[in-house]
Amino acid sequence: MKGGASVAEKFENIGLVDERYKSLKADCESCFGLCCVALPFAASADFAKDKIAGKPCHNLQSDYRCGVHHNLRELGYKGCTVFDCFGAGQKVSQVTYNGDDWRQNPELANEMYEVFPIMKQLHEMLWYLNESLMLTAASEIHNDIKTILEETEKLTHMDAKLILNLDIIHHRAEVNAVLLRASELSRAEALSKFKNNKKRQKTGRGLDLMGAKLKNANFIGANLRGSYLIAADLSSADLRGADLIGADLRDANLSGADLTGSIFLTQAQINSAKGDYHTKLPVTLKRPSHW
Repeated sequence: MKGGASVAEKFENIGLVDERYKSLKADCESCFGLCCVALPFAASADFAKDKIAGKPCHNLQSDYRCGVHHNLRELGYKGCTVFDCFGAGQKVSQVTYNGDDWRQNPELANEMYEVFPIMKQLHEMLWYLNESLMLTAASEIHNDIKTILEETEKLTHMDAKLILNLDIIHHRAEVNAVLLRASELSRAEALSKFKNNKKRQKTGRGLDLMGAKLKNANFIGANLRGSYLIAADLSSADLRGADLIGADLRDANLSGADLTGSIFLTQAQINSAKGDYHTKLPVTLKRPSHW
């Protein structure tokens, strides 16, 4: 991967096997098109048509591939291009159900559709937990992170019935407490490490900054967890070391923005935003082809 060491290399450096990283990357070839069947979507700027949960998308082919994959944006399915299951699709398809697909085994279909979104949440947690182990500033809690990471990994290998009965809200709260501590330590380091003479912007969880004019804004080490940044102008903004977990960046202008060292930022978030050649991304992410 351009721009530095790959995520896999970083995981190896901290003693995690490469296979764990690979399992958190979507492998559509090993999935039964679950995101195209299990999940609903409504006609909007992101989807050209309505689709109810449990109904296959009309673009899904018999081999579980998308028939319009290379033209999704042009045909009004931008939402599909920014979705990421974090590897949950292949886990449900090949591990939970041992390769038994919903077309050949219709009696499993509804259960499989219910398991998939829960598995997606677990895999997303694993992604963030693995990233938090790469944060040197959070080294003092790495043992706590590893403990809950291993617990979460075990949950993903449970029987389908047990997954459906899992208290996912409680487990997410436990994971989030660890991630929040890692964020606090990492953001504190960013504030001491990076320099910007401009006044820092107001930060905090869940801020409503939709459409805000934030060109050249100073967000170094900012807490932007769950913030609404839809269509915000963040061109040339300084987001180094900022926590962007769950931030909605749809159509946000990141042209020339510096996201070096930002944490808990995913490829899906970047894919939903707008940027250019001058946008600086964390080494774990790649520049979208549509920028």
